[in-house]
Amino acid sequence: MNTQIIVYFDGICSLCSKEIAYYRRIAPAGIFEWRDIANQADYLEGTGLSQADALRYLHVRDKEGHMQIGVDAFICIWREMRFWSLLAVIASLPVIRPILRRAYIAFANYRFRRQPHCLIAAKNTAINNPASGN
Repeated sequence: MNTQIIVYFDGICSLCSKEIAYYRRIAPAGIFEWRDIANQADYLEGTGLSQADALRYLHVRDKEGHMQIGVDAFICIWREMRFWSLLAVIASLPVIRPILRRAYIAFANYRFRRQPHCLIAAKNTAINNPASGN
């Protein structure tokens, strides 16, 4: 079992960087490990994730060692944040979570297609693994 939550984020994307910087400022000490996988792809070793997959959606390895993706990754982060834990509860509601997931996927895919470094990572993944479909 992990003692920290590992957050894999896109440190080149200005929106992602600003959001993670905010979380880092308000995060309780010792809860999170922040890994900028855009600038240091070797953080992904052993995760089974390509850099393109990790750049497309936010990924978090929770305290139990499970990988949380997208909205579930945000919920994992928010649960540990003062004042944000209520949002985690609301976002986890069975009626709300599927709506947030669809909205997040649409936004994340839109963002991914407009970030040059994401497109390069996708191309590199396709070259290295033609069966990947990226």
